[in-house]
Amino acid sequence: MTQRFPEVVLAGDGFVLRPLAQLDVEDITAACNDAATLEWLPLPRPYRREHAEGFVDVIARDARESGRGVVFAIDVSGRLHGCIDLKATDWRAGTTEVGYWVAPWGRGQRLAGRATRLLAEWALRGQGLERVVLRAATGNLASQRSAESAGFVREGVARNAGLVHGGRVDRVVYSLVRDDLQWSVCRSPGRAGT
Repeated sequence: MTQRFPEVVLAGDGFVLRPLAQLDVEDITAACNDAATLEWLPLPRPYRREHAEGFVDVIARDARESGRGVVFAIDVSGRLHGCIDLKATDWRAGTTEVGYWVAPWGRGQRLAGRATRLLAEWALRGQGLERVVLRAATGNLASQRSAESAGFVREGVARNAGLVHGGRVDRVVYSLVRDDLQWSVCRSPGRAGT
């Protein structure tokens, strides 16, 4: 039997993480046509409604059913403000990777960092995983700030590790491990050993 993430709703401070639904298709389509979103994600250009429908109906469902991951809407007051997911999950090794994007109307609220922390704590404490990895392009400073605000520790740079429309990019590798959670009150987020 395949181990998989349960279908849940996670409550954060001023937002919830919930499964994607058809009602999100218009907002996903709009957000994924935004220049800032397209800069760092290898999405189709233009991003059409059928792409969003496939993301909701096929990609998100298959990720959970296969056990490889889970996709959530970052929902503020009933509207999608972004998406966050766990992917490349290896249940035996206890590892997963988190990724996210925030819609233009959701930026400036620290949603990516807060949602990332909530999802990582759920994965580590509630799902028995040991390590959550986050990778951000070296030029994507907003994503790096989100990782650090979520308490992730910078490990280094993986060269030529990402693909965007402009070609290959280096990616900063961050992680949060279960042991970090017990010390998170005692140290600054994103800084190892302090």
